[in-house]
Amino acid sequence: MLQKKICMVGAFATGKTSLVSRFVYSIFSEKYLTTVGVKIDKKLLNIQGRDLNLIIWDLYGEDDFQKLRLSYLRGSSGYLVVVDGTRNQTLEKALDLQQRVEATIGKKPFILVLNKSDLQDEWEIDRDEVSSLTQKGWTAIETSAKNGLGVEDIFQTLAQKMLEE
Repeated sequence: MLQKKICMVGAFATGKTSLVSRFVYSIFSEKYLTTVGVKIDKKLLNIQGRDLNLIIWDLYGEDDFQKLRLSYLRGSSGYLVVVDGTRNQTLEKALDLQQRVEATIGKKPFILVLNKSDLQDEWEIDRDEVSSLTQKGWTAIETSAKNGLGVEDIFQTLAQKMLEE
């Protein structure tokens, strides 16, 4: 069986842990829990008839006080850069993180995850900025850990990209 490590990166409180919980355990909690260090989960996927064991590293959110430990990224086959659609500054942080991750582990498949799509009325993310990123070759997918929209899609799409490498 093929095994691949992926990392969840992004600013604090973007919904990384909630996305993993929705994907791995099919649950969502309104309670906010800060990730301390790293939380590791596994999920078995079948991609085009091939079994793939995803090892998901949910890394603590980066903010002004806590910088991402780049050593956690070693061995990753891909990663998800998670943004909170209701906080524009999380997109700025995501752009910076993506460059730092790439500088650390090289060019690997990744997806820009625009989370909290269930809160469209509070959306701050500039769709033109996202559009310019997709024109540069980025894959961007809207998700909601709360209602499950797009959650399976981000992991399936990333797994597919990793297998194509």
